[in-house]
Amino acid sequence: MDSSIFLQQMVNGFSLGSMYALIAIGYTMVYGVLRLINFAHGDIMMVGAYVGLFAMTSLHLPFVFAIVFSVTIAIILGISIDRVAYKPLRKAPRISLLITAIGVSFLLENLFNVIFGGTPRPFLVPEFLEKVINFGEISITLTTIIVPILTLVLLLFVLFILYKTKYGMAIRALAFDIGAVHLMGIDANLIIAIVFALGSSLAAIAGIFWAVSYPSVEPLMGVLIGLKAFAAAVLGGIGSVGGAVIGGFIIGFTEIVVVAFFPDMAGFKDAFAFVFLIFVLLFKPTGILGINYERSRF
Repeated sequence: MDSSIFLQQMVNGFSLGSMYALIAIGYTMVYGVLRLINFAHGDIMMVGAYVGLFAMTSLHLPFVFAIVFSVTIAIILGISIDRVAYKPLRKAPRISLLITAIGVSFLLENLFNVIFGGTPRPFLVPEFLEKVINFGEISITLTTIIVPILTLVLLLFVLFILYKTKYGMAIRALAFDIGAVHLMGIDANLIIAIVFALGSSLAAIAGIFWAVSYPSVEPLMGVLIGLKAFAAAVLGGIGSVGGAVIGGFIIGFTEIVVVAFFPDMAGFKDAFAFVFLIFVLLFKPTGILGINYERSRF
């Protein structure tokens, strides 16, 4: 393999990893606050992609406004899921929350399957995102450039909220000791809603750009993508926002490298990501940036 093909694959892996990273941040934030693996998170990504398609085809909104509309719906959906499905079970055993999260996931998948059918639908990709830019022998689309940049900007935005705002301080306090937060007069449900809003908005953005990169949407598209993003969050260190981003990049690069260097094993690219995760966790069970939950969060 010559250097140009290698660099081309590295760029593709960086873009793919960025989308995993956006979804993984939502997983790690919800887990950091509630100790809940929100298995419906991948399906929120799917909803974001469908809403974006609806906004462009039926409402005839420009791409940027379609993203805003999709993010708004995803935020409402994420907060509603928490209030309806998770809030009544705050004091229930963790297994009850986990089963509820799986149930919500199945509900969203089957609901969209009934409404839109199980056949993949083509996604309307704006022409400017299909523009090809050449750097020597490397050819990349504008989407491949935008996604990593957008991921880094959103990561900085999330870190700014967590460490530079009073709501971020409340989120970190809630993750550390929810009982103490109640005693201090902080509305814990409001803070949890903010966490779900942040995670859901990032998932919706990732869903739209995933549909742009692989131009089709279907009700089950969030299942495998969500599992990989969860694997990325665990790999990077569940509960660490920076770790979720690093894990997303690693999973994305692993997929691309397997296809590039071992084309005969391309059908096993999904398995390689999880095998890699297993080997990492065998030597560092807390993940790459695993943290001491008795001392800190995020």
